[in-house]
Amino acid sequence: MAFENKFIQQRIEKAELLRAEGINPYSNDSKRNTTIEKYLNVNSDIENTEEKRDENRQYIVSGRIKLFRIMGKASFIKIEDESGVLQIYVARDNLPEGFYNNTFKKLIEVGDIVEISGFPFVTGQGELSLHCNEFRILTKAIAPLPEKFHGVTDKEIRYRKRYLDLIMNSEVRKTFQIRSKVISLTRRFFEDKGFLEVETPMMHPIAGGANAKPFVTHHNALGIDRFLRIAPELYLKRLIVGGFEAVFEINRNFRNEGMDATHNPEFTSIEFYWAYKTYKDLIEITKEYFEYLFDHLSLPVILPYGDIEINFDNFTEVPLIESLTTIGGVPAEVVNNKEKILEYLKSKNLTVKPGMNLGQLQGELFDEFVEEKLIDPTFITEYPVEISPLARRSDENPAITERFELFIAGREIANAFSELNDPIDQHERFKGQCDAKDAGDDEAHEMDEDFIDALSYGMAPTAGQGIGIDRLVMLLTNEHSIRDVLLFPAMKPIHNEDQIKEEEV
Repeated sequence: MAFENKFIQQRIEKAELLRAEGINPYSNDSKRNTTIEKYLNVNSDIENTEEKRDENRQYIVSGRIKLFRIMGKASFIKIEDESGVLQIYVARDNLPEGFYNNTFKKLIEVGDIVEISGFPFVTGQGELSLHCNEFRILTKAIAPLPEKFHGVTDKEIRYRKRYLDLIMNSEVRKTFQIRSKVISLTRRFFEDKGFLEVETPMMHPIAGGANAKPFVTHHNALGIDRFLRIAPELYLKRLIVGGFEAVFEINRNFRNEGMDATHNPEFTSIEFYWAYKTYKDLIEITKEYFEYLFDHLSLPVILPYGDIEINFDNFTEVPLIESLTTIGGVPAEVVNNKEKILEYLKSKNLTVKPGMNLGQLQGELFDEFVEEKLIDPTFITEYPVEISPLARRSDENPAITERFELFIAGREIANAFSELNDPIDQHERFKGQCDAKDAGDDEAHEMDEDFIDALSYGMAPTAGQGIGIDRLVMLLTNEHSIRDVLLFPAMKPIHNEDQIKEEEV
């Protein structure tokens, strides 16, 4: 904070003048007895009365001053709390002698947090307001707010100074209120289905549960490195081995990868595991989950998202190999031939990592030619075993797994499969991943001997799924950057954040 800023210095001086008058500019004895939303709802009937005021109704409201319109012997201000905005009428003759001219008009400003006591009335313009009988400052803001009509529009400022973004943009607060509701509803949905919420470690001896590059930290007491979890999967499946039959965790994960519109180094997801079920059962519970969310959030099933509309009443299933031709337009004679895939990608001016196997190349085809075309909710099923190290092989076709990913608006929202519970097969899959890591794939899975040991005691047939909460909230709030649904997204450091000038916002 650059206290030498002249505007901040002026406000600091006003705080000192308040103290000189015996007024604490940072008091902690608020008497607020209602929110603005409740006040407006309870007193809406006054608009239909003859007097359009009721001095017998007395309220105490608090909030931040967002507008200050000073007149001669009376003024209007607007204050805002979390629930809404309220107009306040402040008249000289209703306050202690000298307070209006010497304190209110000179020392109180936009941005200050105040407490108002008074009664409801309706102005001549028909706006339900509060007639001030007593005025108190609760918090003096020494940093001036951005100019009202432009607010905070610079994305960098909004993300770095989220508190300022929340002050100036009430719609942003609504986005995060919806996010909170989504997490709460998710927890309730799975609890109602009989799932047990659990907590698993966030520091792992092995970076497992997904193909991703981890963050590394050091445990001083043990003298060893630990990895921030990239997924809770292997610990949750250990609990299924232990006898729990339905568990879930709303978890924070960390992946040391690039950042873009849908990726942040730390993100939130829910993972759940369900014994004696298959991935087909997860398709059905996923549909129920979306129906539950839309019902409790009162959302229409056809939801706008940018320039498109998503029909959440139109879930479809398509096998991955089939999608390459029917959706991606890849010639049928190409999709199952490694050399022809390489030639096809080269003809499209696309390059891949050397040494990729057939399944990995089919995954590349999907990423390039199919994914962005999946607008309505689509379950892509039957993934190649080479790109599904933790999924169960299909009994009918050992080259594919019992797996799906859910795509909406061209983005992956969920990943699920019938879990691999054969310890010998799992050990071989891990060995294959280790070979890939030795060949230079820093996102390949490592060998986890303890997990193999757990599986050797027997894990019931199980299905598991992860749903990305951040991307889900993006869909439901029509946001197109993950940073807009994270309160404090990761940002590239700047040399001196205090050099961000308020004039720039």
